[in-house]
Amino acid sequence: ILSVKRLFSLQASGVKVTDEVIAIFNDMKVRKAQANEDEKRRRKKAVLFCLSSDLKNIVLDDGKEILQGDLGTTMLPPDDCRYALYDATYETKETKKEDLVFIFWAPDSAPLKSKMIYASSKDAIKRKFEGIKHEWQVNGLEDLKDRHTLAEKLGGSSVVTLEGSPL
Repeated sequence: ILSVKRLFSLQASGVKVTDEVIAIFNDMKVRKAQANEDEKRRRKKAVLFCLSSDLKNIVLDDGKEILQGDLGTTMLPPDDCRYALYDATYETKETKKEDLVFIFWAPDSAPLKSKMIYASSKDAIKRKFEGIKHEWQVNGLEDLKDRHTLAEKLGGSSVVTLEGSPL
């Protein structure tokens, strides 16, 4: 169990984002406009990140990435926090778009200390993810399953489809 003193020392010392996390972000951010079908299949759709066991680094949550489809709700731990990058594909009334969404998963059932540590470390990862236009804090699976909430984050009432399905 973390003491309050240790918690505040973590905030003051700063959590580091590993090079692997930055490389994954850069890979997801740079998309080939003329990607062939094989390249599209290998493209990461969603990736989860967590704090290392010593709480000093933000690292890839091993085995927690999907290549196609919606953000996998089974990937998210029911009782702990995570950060995620989600490559959202959607259409507005004007055009098709793809944007990265930074998600802060903080389920209501997560311990208060975990929520505090992840919340205080969020800026460290966001600073490394330059160019992210959309951020979404999710506190339960019902929030995540509500496609309209994500559509609202992406462009409000101008969004007409999300992941190829009408809203």
